[in-house]
Parts: sequence; structure tokens; C-alpha cells
Amino acid sequence: MGRRLIVASVLTGATLAGLLGIASAASPPTGGPIQFYAPATDTPAGTIVFAGAVGDFGKTLSMDKSGKPNTNGNFVKFTLRHGGFVADVTALNQKAAKASPAIVDKATCSFAFGASGPVTLGSGTGLYKGISGRVSVEINFLGDGPLYASGKKKGQCDMRNSTKLLAQHGWITGHGTVSFR
Repeated sequence: MGRRLIVASVLTGATLAGLLGIASAASPPTGGPIQFYAPATDTPAGTIVFAGAVGDFGKTLSMDKSGKPNTNGNFVKFTLRHGGFVADVTALNQKAAKASPAIVDKATCSFAFGASGPVTLGSGTGLYKGISGRVSVEINFLGDGPLYASGKKKGQCDMRNSTKLLAQHGWITGHGTVSFR
């Protein structure tokens, strides 16, 4: 009985390994819908995960047009397991710069901010060579700020841009369709 269990376990393990090997083998994408999620950071570097025609994950780098890392850059480079590509986020950044906070609550010293806009994909390498597409992206941030500790504003919410937040969370999601030439 013990041998049968070991043999069955080995065969099951070999079968699963074979199936996982087939599932993880990268095949050329044909285009179609995509969705993605990335945590928003206050540094140029980050991470991202894609589903759909680009089923992959990896790193992001916000940069300027010359490729220099820049937290507020108008381009984002995606370096994924099977290749990479670049997003032109200029239109999204322009909309975000003009957006007003959805919530500013001075009683709880909290805020919520969001913006959405189009992003263009291109400059693919590896498996993503020839990628093109326009996707809709939404950025969201929530935060809680401190109260003034002293002075005539003591106990009031400190909403200055230079204030270090007590807690914050941001995320970026998107969806659209890509094609490959």
C-alpha cells in the first residue's frame, strides 16, 4: 500500500509539473483585451500584473522622454518576464494634474483623490514586439493626515502639501485592447 501511494504521488507530481510547464510556456500573443493592477508608489519604480492578451507581471519605471527615472514622468517602462513595452501616460498625467480631490474631510483629516484617462502602449520588446493599443487607466489615492501639534492651529487638520501623511494607499488599474503587428 505504501509503494502505491508513493508511485501515485510521483506520477501525480510529474503530471502536474508537465501541465504547469505547458501552461507557463510563453506563446506569441495574438492581441485582445487586457486588464492590469499596480500599487501606486511615491518612487519611480514599482510592480505590475497583467491579465489577458498580456498575461505577465514584472516591474515598472516611471521616466521622462529621455528614459531618466522620474516619479512624475510622462512615460512608464514595463519590464516583464517575457519582454517589455512603454506606455505614454501624458494625457493621463494632464487629467490628474487638473483633478480635484473627491473627498477632503478636515474633521477626520482624510482625503480621497482619483483621476482617469487614456494611455497609449508601444515600443515592445521580446514577446511584446509590435504591441500597440490604447487603454483606459484609473489612479486612486486615499490618505489620512496629522493634526497640528502646536500653535494657533493646534488640533486642526494639517493639509499642507509638504505634510507627511500618517497613512496612505494608492492603486492603478486599467483595461483596454492591444494588438500585435
